[in-house]
Amino acid sequence: MTTQFDFQEAVKALQAGKNLNGKDGVLTGLIKKLSEAALQAELEQHLANEQQPNRKNGSSTKTVKSSVGNFELDTPRDRSGSFEPQLVKKNQTSLTDEIDQKILSMFSMGMSYRDINKHIEDMYGMNVATGMISAVTDKLIPELKAWQQRPLDSHYPIVWLDAIHYKVKEDGRYISKVVYTLLGLDIHGKKEILGLHLSENEGANYWLSVLTDLNNRGVKDILIACIDGLTGFPEAIKTIFPETEIQLCIVHQIRNSMKYVASKNQKAFMADLKPVYRAPTKEAAELALDELDAKWGSSYPLVINSWRNKWHNLSAYFKYPEHIRKVIYTTNAVEAVHRQFRKLTKTKGAFPNENSLLKLLYAGILNATEKWTMPIHNWSLCLSQLAIYFEGRLDSVLDI
Repeated sequence: MTTQFDFQEAVKALQAGKNLNGKDGVLTGLIKKLSEAALQAELEQHLANEQQPNRKNGSSTKTVKSSVGNFELDTPRDRSGSFEPQLVKKNQTSLTDEIDQKILSMFSMGMSYRDINKHIEDMYGMNVATGMISAVTDKLIPELKAWQQRPLDSHYPIVWLDAIHYKVKEDGRYISKVVYTLLGLDIHGKKEILGLHLSENEGANYWLSVLTDLNNRGVKDILIACIDGLTGFPEAIKTIFPETEIQLCIVHQIRNSMKYVASKNQKAFMADLKPVYRAPTKEAAELALDELDAKWGSSYPLVINSWRNKWHNLSAYFKYPEHIRKVIYTTNAVEAVHRQFRKLTKTKGAFPNENSLLKLLYAGILNATEKWTMPIHNWSLCLSQLAIYFEGRLDSVLDI
C-alpha cells in the first residue's frame, strides 16, 4: 500500500536545504504520493463497479514527467486487465504539458538546445534529449503554416516591408536565404506581422509574389507602404495595390548616399543634407536639395541624382503632420522586429533547414505580439487625418 507523505519530514528537508522541485525535490515526492493514492482510489472504484470477479494484481512502474520533477510512478493493475486509469493513462508519461511549454518559452527567447536541456534539468531533474526538444519545437511548424495562411483585414493604413538574410543548409552546403517581413498597422493602430516568407534572394519579383499572397488573403487596400530603395519595389507594389502611396525610407537613402561620399567630406555633406529631409514643407526641401546640388553636385553627381530620381517617393511624407511623418518616414518599425530576430538567432550562425529558421522566428513573433496590445501614440488623430487625406478609402471599415 502507498505510504503517507510525511509533512514534518518534508519541512525538515526544506530547512536542511533540500530543493522544493527537481529530481529529489520535496514536492516531487508529494506529487508521486498523491498520484499513486489517486490511482489506487480509481482502481478500487473500478473493482467496486465490476460485474465479473476481479481483484488487484500488484503494480507496474514507469517514469513520469511532472512540473516539479521526474519520478517513478507505481501504477496499480487488476487481474482481468480491464482497469483503464484516467489520471495517468497507460501510455501517458507526463502529468502536464508544462515542460513542453517551458521548452517552447526558452526556445522563443533564442536559447540553444544545450541551454534548454540544462535549465530543464535544473528545474525538473530530468535530462531532455536534443531529439525531444526538436520534437517539441516542431509543434510550432503546423501552427506557423496555419498562421502564414490566415485571413487578414481588408484595409491597413500603413505597412512596412523589409528583408533580412540568413544562412540555411541546402543540398549539403550553406546558402544565403532572405526572410521577407511585412509589418502592418491595422485600423485600430495596433502592429501586426502580416507575413513571413523565405526566398533565395531579395528582388522585386519575389516581393510581387509576397504582395499577391497578401491580396489573396483578403487585403484590398494599403494607404501607405514604407519600403527601402530596392529597384523595382514601388512598381511591384503598384501592380497589386495601384492606389497605395509609396514612402521610401529616408534613413536607408541617407546611408546609401554616405557610402559614396569621401570620409573627409561626410560631416559637411550631412550638415547640408539635413535641411533636405528635415524641411517643414516639400517646397523648402526642394530648395535645400537645389542648394545641395549646387555645392556638391559636381563632386557627387551619383548621390544627387539618386535623390532627384527617387524624389517622388522620398518626399511623400512632407504632406502630412509631424505625428504621421514620424511613423512613415523610415522603416524603423519593421527593422525593430528584425533586431529582435537577430537577438534570437545570434548564437545560431546557420540553420540546418528552412523549418528550423522559420519556427524560431515564428516563436519570436509570438513573443513580440504579446506586447503589441495598445495602439501607437496619437493614433486616433492620425486615423482621422488619414481618412481625410485618403478620402473615401476607409469608409467601409470605419464605424462612423
